[in-house]
Amino acid sequence: MKVGITELAARAGVSEATVSRVINRRQGVAKKTRDAVERAMSELGYERSTPGQLVAVVTERVSNPFFADVAERIESALAPHGLKMVLCPAFPGGVQEREFVSSLVDRGIAAVVFLSASNTVEGADVETYELLRDRRVPYLGINGEFADGHPAPVFSTDDTLAAELAVDHLYRLGHRRIGMASGPAGNHPADRRVEGFLAAMERRGLADAESWVFRQSYTVEGGQAAAAALLRQGATAIVAASDFMALGAIRGLRRHGLSVPDDVSVVGYDGTIITEFTDPPLTTVRQPADRLALEVGRSVLALVAGRPVPTGELLFDPELVIRSTTAAPPA
Repeated sequence: MKVGITELAARAGVSEATVSRVINRRQGVAKKTRDAVERAMSELGYERSTPGQLVAVVTERVSNPFFADVAERIESALAPHGLKMVLCPAFPGGVQEREFVSSLVDRGIAAVVFLSASNTVEGADVETYELLRDRRVPYLGINGEFADGHPAPVFSTDDTLAAELAVDHLYRLGHRRIGMASGPAGNHPADRRVEGFLAAMERRGLADAESWVFRQSYTVEGGQAAAAALLRQGATAIVAASDFMALGAIRGLRRHGLSVPDDVSVVGYDGTIITEFTDPPLTTVRQPADRLALEVGRSVLALVAGRPVPTGELLFDPELVIRSTTAAPPA
């Protein structure tokens, strides 16, 4: 006999409306009640007609504490609603990403979240998005809109404002020779931070700002290399495109016999908890990981339940956290 909502409601001791809300993963059901319905579904062998329970979070930099933090918060937002997150560390736009997504789609997946993966790369292969669209699997992005105008919800930190906050802080301290250790060209967040940096410098009458931008990889080594180049130009302050790059810049400056912040000030970007415990504690622009993940979780639940979510990019304000790596420039 085919099991329906009536049988599930009787077994769980709840109303049919409550069973329907649980099946469609709608909010407003207590955890105890949801567990009872899920247990009844298992005991009676009920199979959901809605998508599977897995949500793939595709990211390249799983070793970066910021991305790990966001992924963990997404899991916390989804778990009470019966959805489970699976983390897919993949190269942006590469075969690995397509293989991850393709295999999960074949097994039945509820949704895909691109966490600074191919959605951040200019000219990325759109085959993965087309596969998801053809199979009617909802997807969304974090910190980067999708290539070729693929319509999907995107939730990003305002990179332009982030650069403004960093430059304004250093300028108020008295710095005029401010350099930027940026991520690689063609990476959407890196490009926007550079644009924001140039605009912030121009607003303050600081000429030839482009010559103060050095692009490198989002790594400690990349930050160290950029700092060495900026040091040769006489920079007294460095705006880094990530906390890892900022730590690399500090290491590079120390190897040149310089002190941070007495000789050169450094500002990071991301604002993960490790920046509180570096030596010295890092001044950084913090991305709102909690608000990003909460909104992503809400949107995934809505998409899985078949409810519409606005497409396009929603920007979240970052926050400047002043610690001990910034000070007035040397006399």
